[in-house]
This record gives sequence, C-alpha cells and structure tokens, in this order.
Amino acid sequence: MAQAIIPALSRRSFLQASAVTSAALALRVVTEPMLAYAASPSPSPGAVAINANENPLGPCTAAREAVIAIAPNGGRYQFEATKAFEKQFAETVGVTPEQVAIYAGSSEPLTYTVATFCSPRASYVTADPGYEAGMHTAADVGARVVQVPLTKNYAHDVRAMLAAAPDAGVFYICTPNNPTGTLTSHSDIEYLLANKPKQSIVLVDEAYIHFSDAPTTIDLVRAGKDIIVLRTFSKLYGMAGLRCGFAIAPPELIHRLRQYSGWNASPVTAVAAASASLKETNLVAERKRINEQVRGATFEWLDHNGYSYIPSVSNCFLLDAKRAAKEVVAAMSQQNIMIGRVWPSMPTYTRITVGTSDEMEHFKQAWQKVMKG
Repeated sequence: MAQAIIPALSRRSFLQASAVTSAALALRVVTEPMLAYAASPSPSPGAVAINANENPLGPCTAAREAVIAIAPNGGRYQFEATKAFEKQFAETVGVTPEQVAIYAGSSEPLTYTVATFCSPRASYVTADPGYEAGMHTAADVGARVVQVPLTKNYAHDVRAMLAAAPDAGVFYICTPNNPTGTLTSHSDIEYLLANKPKQSIVLVDEAYIHFSDAPTTIDLVRAGKDIIVLRTFSKLYGMAGLRCGFAIAPPELIHRLRQYSGWNASPVTAVAAASASLKETNLVAERKRINEQVRGATFEWLDHNGYSYIPSVSNCFLLDAKRAAKEVVAAMSQQNIMIGRVWPSMPTYTRITVGTSDEMEHFKQAWQKVMKG
C-alpha cells in the first residue's frame, strides 16, 4: 500500500482542521491589483499602466526560458521541485527550510498572519498612509484597525504604534513603505520588538526592499524574535502575474501560519521562474540601477517644473496634485495614463509607479497637460 501523504486525523483534530479551513475560505486575500483597480477602470490597450507597482521589465530571460521548459510538466503538482526551491530560497536569505513557507505571492501570508494573530481582542496596527490589504483581513476577523500617521520623515512611528494599541495582535511594517517608498529603520523595528506586548507579532513586509539599500530584518528571524518577514518575486523580479512569495519566520510561527493556511504552493511556472531568477547573480543590482535611473530622472523633471512629491527609494512615490487627486487620476486616464490610487489621509497626493523611461515620458506630457488644464 502506498504511504499516506497526509497523517490520519482524529475526529477532534478533523473538526478543528475543518473549522480552520472554513475560516480560510471565508477570507478575502486582498492584493495590490484589486486595490489598484477598485476605483479605476482597467487599462485599455496601449495605455501606460503605472498604477499597480508592477515591474514593466517582466521576468528576466532566464526566468522566461524556465517557464517554457517547465510548461510541458504543468499537469503535475511538482511537490519535489517546490520543496527544492524552498530550500534554495532559504539558503539564499540565510535561514533554514523550516523558517520559510512558500505562497502564491506575499498577499496570502499577509492575510494569514493577520487572520492568525488578530481577533476582536487583538488589534491590527498599521501606518497611515500604508498598504491597505491587512486592514481588510482585520475587518474580516472582527479586529480593531489602528492607523497611526507616519513620522515627519515618512517612517513608521513605532512608538506611537505601541502607545495606540496595547492589545495589538499584529504590528504591520512595510519598508520601503507602500505608497510613500520610504524606509523604517532596522533599529526602530528592533525597538518595536523589544517593547511590544508579549502576545503580538511584528509583520515586516519587504516586498520593495530590493529597490533600496536598506538592511533586511531577516537577521531578527535568525535571532528567534516574534517576527514574520514577507518577500515576493512580484516587484523587482517582475513576476507579479506568476505569483510567488515567501513568509520567513521562526519555525513555531511558520507552523502557526500553516495551521491556518495549510501547505501552500506557487504555480509550477512561478517556482521555475523564481528559481532561475535567484541564480542570476547580477539581476538585483542591474534592475535596482535601472529603477534608480528612471526614478531619478523623473524626480529631476518634477523638481524643474515645480511639482511636489515625497522622495522615495522604491519603485513608487506619492505626487502632490495640489487639488483633489481623484479628479487628477480620472483626468490622466482620459490621456490613457493609468495612475493612482489616493489615500484618504493625503487627498491631494496620488501614487505613481516608476515605469520604463518611455512610459515616464508619456506620463510627464500627460501630467503637464492635466495640471495646466
């Protein structure tokens, strides 16, 4: 008889697993494109889409070739390939395989972390403005959402976050932040970990870290702290549509996530593409350089023309329209340039994704036209 893949469940554990599965199915896994297009039309053919923090370069050549090569085996689940990739990724970031869990993007582990550690008795604490996905999950599980304004330098105000929620279940730190593209220091995250309530978890979203020179917080995972770090191949690696991401955390926290979400896997094409991408030793540095170059040229143009923005180290930034930004987003869409979105706490600002040089030239022309009426 073939060996069972899943251990036999007792009646009690089966009912517990069923309850967890039912709760998981009731959750919405909110993603960046869902938020980007919630209040905007989908881009028409030929539109410049710089509204969803995608990388216009797409997967690297090696990743594309890996997708083509694996496609004939796409009818199989490829468990061993996925496990091998988990081991490869763990070695790349300097942790053990027991400290990583693979998902179809980083939205899933973000959702499952909030669902696992937040409740009507455990609040979700985030920045304002900040990435909104976790707030939707907090609402789904009945948790109080606490939004704390960024500091004057647009970092997460960890001391204010601590003061605002002694009942916190999750402190969410996105660095570089979405939408501002600004950093929260490693020392501030250490302070948060040292002073947080005993029952809470610090969730650090490093989706955009490859665009910056910031140090990772994965060293705090190795130190056994109450921290979960998120990584994704959607941004610098250009794999938003392929869906591959990771949670990195101490084994006991990975176990807690898997109790909620079960064993997850990215599509086999994503695993192949991400594995190939990690082997391209110059890929991160080269794409970081390209993003810096285009972003810097855009900032230089904005400065020259007197437009205000928040300096960013990421692939997005907030631009001040000096009037209701929602109206400007709509006007830009009439020029076939998709930008946005707008955060309620900063209603005159809209988020711009850094596209290609050609896309940003089209953006500049349309922005001037809209600003000048």
